[in-house]
Amino acid sequence: MSDQDTNQEANEVSEEVLDTVATDEAVEDQVEEAGADAEQEEDERLDVQVEVNEVGACERHVIVTVSAADIEKYKDEAYSDLMPKAQIPGFRIGRAPRKLVESRFKSDVVDQVKGSLIMDAMTQVTDEQDFSAISEPDFNFEAVQMPEDGDLTFEFNVEVRPEFDMPEWKGLDLEKVVHEYSDEEVDNRAAELLQRYGDVEDVEGAIEAGDTVNVSIEFKDGDDVASTFSEQNVIVRGNLSFADGSIEGFGDLVIGASAGDSKDTTAKLSESLDDEELAGKEYSAAVTINSVKRTSAPELTPEFLQEVGGFESEEDLKNAVREELERQLNYHQQQRTRGQITELLTAEANWELPPQLLRRQSQRELQRSILELQASGFPDEEIRRHINRLQQNLLGSTEKALKEHFILERIAEENDLEATPEDIEREILIIAMQQQTSPRRIRAQLEKRGDMDALRNQIIERQAIELITEEANFTETDLPADENEDTFALSGAISGVQPGSRPADEDEPEAEEVATETEAVAEASEEAPADDSPAEEEAPEA
Repeated sequence: MSDQDTNQEANEVSEEVLDTVATDEAVEDQVEEAGADAEQEEDERLDVQVEVNEVGACERHVIVTVSAADIEKYKDEAYSDLMPKAQIPGFRIGRAPRKLVESRFKSDVVDQVKGSLIMDAMTQVTDEQDFSAISEPDFNFEAVQMPEDGDLTFEFNVEVRPEFDMPEWKGLDLEKVVHEYSDEEVDNRAAELLQRYGDVEDVEGAIEAGDTVNVSIEFKDGDDVASTFSEQNVIVRGNLSFADGSIEGFGDLVIGASAGDSKDTTAKLSESLDDEELAGKEYSAAVTINSVKRTSAPELTPEFLQEVGGFESEEDLKNAVREELERQLNYHQQQRTRGQITELLTAEANWELPPQLLRRQSQRELQRSILELQASGFPDEEIRRHINRLQQNLLGSTEKALKEHFILERIAEENDLEATPEDIEREILIIAMQQQTSPRRIRAQLEKRGDMDALRNQIIERQAIELITEEANFTETDLPADENEDTFALSGAISGVQPGSRPADEDEPEAEEVATETEAVAEASEEAPADDSPAEEEAPEA
């Protein structure tokens, strides 16, 4: 080996040694820096004493005591920040003595320190405690008084995710709904969808099933008017449902009558209503028939088929209808599977949920249902029927759904399931396609109604359900008949009390707010204009 080669090798070794030393020093610096940050963070933590009492499975009462030393530290920092900016007559800005500044701005600084201390203390308590908060703390800031000396104590209630033993979710025995749609079913569904494009004419004679009647209905509890529905367009079917009950035999009541006739009948509230005073109650109903319209099926000309959906032939139209039915069958399959999973997973979930939590979450449960139905292509009137069914046992169905949510949330966390931005955009696109509108408009509606969290939860829960079904054992079963198929739905309550709007504690301030939210959710499926809906909506008008 030449001297040149030996020198080159020695230089390379020296460079490697230097690189190793530099790397070790960099690692040491990072370790020291991380340690310093940890020490600084530890120094900044408050000296707090925390007492947590279990009020219920989903509620904790927390008492927090902040040390006097921390109070004085926060005051000192606040006055130090204020000194350079303090404006006191007779002194230049920032030149006044500290004692004078403390005396002049004591009240403002105390309020500022109280707010900072409480905020930091609550954040620290939430981070350090072993409960997972699911809502903002119920806390009265004005009731907290800063002491002249000594410790600061405040307390609050907070709703938390319940602690429970996870049920076994692998290897469940489930039934899968199967159905092969016949040509007759496709033809009937096509006829329903084409009704909105038919020729509408006034009817002077007797009302027939399937006609559209414009009615005004007055419901009375004895001599007191409970609610009124003015000039509502209703397709004549066997029953007429509302948010809290129904008029059974509505079709028999009006079939054979004519415009201008009045009919008296009885409406009954659902036995499953959460309000025991209203459950099963009967009201007298005075139905006035304002007008009657009948729709004749449109002629399926090539021009018409092209206009309504770009169909080349009647067969193309029927193929599209069959696809829609199969998409809705997929929804029924998912719902049947999910219902079974919910029953099995919550069978041992005997922990109680606070009524206030159920009332708030009931609106999210309605929102979730609407989003699922919209994504599956169901028409608005069918969505209203579903909403009415849910509202008639709102807290009961919400309690089961919320327990299911907590269990699915645990499964999602343990298996790293999440809703990515791409998942959310895909879901919005599906809803937009079903409603024949733009994704931007759907997103704006969801954000306006505060439904983005519901959409995100829906995606994550569906992923958890899919994980469960992958591990399940299935047997096939026939699609059950829809017991509400012969029902037309109207939004609103017979009793005048929207389900879920009356709190168990009459002093609870949320009643009016919840009622408003419930009505908004019930109307959410009706926000899109008629041109945006691919299926049957309100009864057609001339």
